[in-house]
Amino acid sequence: MARKKRKKSFVRFLFTSCLLIFALGFAINKASNTMTNTPSTQNLIAEDTARMQAEDFIQRIAPIAQEMQKQNGILPSIILAQAALESDFGNSLLASKYHNLFGVKAFGHSQSVNLDTKEFIDGQWITYSGEFRVYNSWRESIEAHSALMENGVTWNAQLYHGVINARNYVEAANALQDAGYATDPTYAQKLIQMIEQHNLTRFD
Repeated sequence: MARKKRKKSFVRFLFTSCLLIFALGFAINKASNTMTNTPSTQNLIAEDTARMQAEDFIQRIAPIAQEMQKQNGILPSIILAQAALESDFGNSLLASKYHNLFGVKAFGHSQSVNLDTKEFIDGQWITYSGEFRVYNSWRESIEAHSALMENGVTWNAQLYHGVINARNYVEAANALQDAGYATDPTYAQKLIQMIEQHNLTRFD
């Protein structure tokens, strides 16, 4: 009789163990699938860091952009969008080392640096070396950009007046592209997307 009880107990133990092993395997497999189908923690941290760095850049230069609006009427959202797009939120070499936020080329006797750049020419992107202006600070770069919008270039003093007279950021972005500020055929679209993604109209 005792032998039968021991046999039943052993069978019950074996059955319970199998159930536990099965449940554990199911749980591990489910957890593995969940980790595969969702962004990793590292990716989420990287995205949060990038957002914080972008906002920090915007907050640093927004007061200067608002000062420029009082002087010549350029929308701060356009200044901020251009600076962010052209400089990768201040992270590009041209911006971080040489304080040029807007990819402004060098002319005449202005201080300059030679760097590689990309231009959209004849339907394709071409990389070549170009001379770019060097500034002493981001403020100086923003002030020079605003002066360019206001005074234009030697061959057309009113080249960027459409930007100054724009009633909203969409008109201003398209005016920049129409004036030929950049060769990128989607330049206006990228500026508009930048403004809307980072809610830059809060500074207008």
